Amino acid sequence: MITTKQRAALRGMANSIDTILQVGKGGIGDALRKQVDDALTARELIKMRVLPTCELSSREVAHQLAGELSADVVQVIGTRFILYRNNPEKNLIQLS
Repeated sequence: MITTKQRAALRGMANSIDTILQVGKGGIGDALRKQVDDALTARELIKMRVLPTCELSSREVAHQLAGELSADVVQVIGTRFILYRNNPEKNLIQLS
């Protein structure tokens, strides 16, 4: 679990990153879970978008993926959300 101060720092870092994955009509499937898991392993911090065709809200998608992949939801705004998961092997992002 990340602290409020760490969450604020991660939100700042996420401003400069692009959305890399989208959730569409198919919702959350095995292929999407694998892509999100791989992205979190490689980058630790990712930004995603939920398309209007998805039956779930951005908040629902963010929390479901975070729960399944042991990640933290950093922020949900509109159709976009940010996930973070520390990778002890790479440790790209240093949180104090």
